[in-house]
Amino acid sequence: MNKENKSKLEALLAIVANERNLEICGLNLQTNKNPIVIEITIRKTNGDDISLDDCALFNTPASDEIEKSNLLNCSYVLEISSQGVSDELTSERDFKTFKGFPVNVELNQKNSKIKFLNGLLYEKSKDYLAINIKGKIKKIPFDEVLKISLCTLKD
Repeated sequence: MNKENKSKLEALLAIVANERNLEICGLNLQTNKNPIVIEITIRKTNGDDISLDDCALFNTPASDEIEKSNLLNCSYVLEISSQGVSDELTSERDFKTFKGFPVNVELNQKNSKIKFLNGLLYEKSKDYLAINIKGKIKKIPFDEVLKISLCTLKD
């Protein structure tokens, strides 16, 4: 499949997804396999989790549209999936869900040698992030935080 047809396929699937309050966040074609594999990664536009049922309900209309488009003249396998869980914490929901979990905080401190802190996620406010480092609560202003990720704690 050439690049132009892949773009057409992606645009077509985006319309199908949009009608179901979904969006396409990844399209991968494995043309080296026989039959070829079309992997579509979807997410809900409102940010809710994707369920197995959501993937199954998207499969048939996506397949129907691919067939009607005549963009593929070969057999294929269609795989629908979600993005899964990211290690990076970004939403308010992430911070509530993973309170008490080990995190790695990447810092943006220009005048400090410390670039990373590890601890247990304690609290997030609009101004700071608090983590528990060996029983002591450290409050880090958000203007000093570059990234917050789930991790495993090391002694």
